[in-house]
Amino acid sequence: MSSEEPSKSKEPMKVKELTPNSREVNVIVKVVSISQPRDVTSRRDLSRHRVADALIGDETGCLYLTLWDEKIDEIAEGKTIRIENGYINLFRGSMRLNIGRYGSLESLEESPISEVNTENNLSDKEYEQWGYRRRRY
Repeated sequence: MSSEEPSKSKEPMKVKELTPNSREVNVIVKVVSISQPRDVTSRRDLSRHRVADALIGDETGCLYLTLWDEKIDEIAEGKTIRIENGYINLFRGSMRLNIGRYGSLESLEESPISEVNTENNLSDKEYEQWGYRRRRY
């Protein structure tokens, strides 16, 4: 195998390394809590969906993961999951991790995470959203 061949999967990042511009996010995290799913209507095609937020993290920090429809049922509190090819977006100014259509989520049997650092919640920090609700004069 030559050194120029891409590896099958990238090394997982630590939560504290994530920024509002993070793409192709690969992390191993523990699920701290999951909100009750709520029903929403898509603005695009008016279809109905379930959405829930899960607080996830590792020893460096935590943030919210937005889960849609069947993905909500794939995780449970206390479980460790691997997310590959996720991305960060800003929802009402706070960072959220998303799986999207090109990402994946997998439960792990063994957990390398003993404790989640909930003191460093990246979703608590508010970021400026460019172009968001900009007034026209």
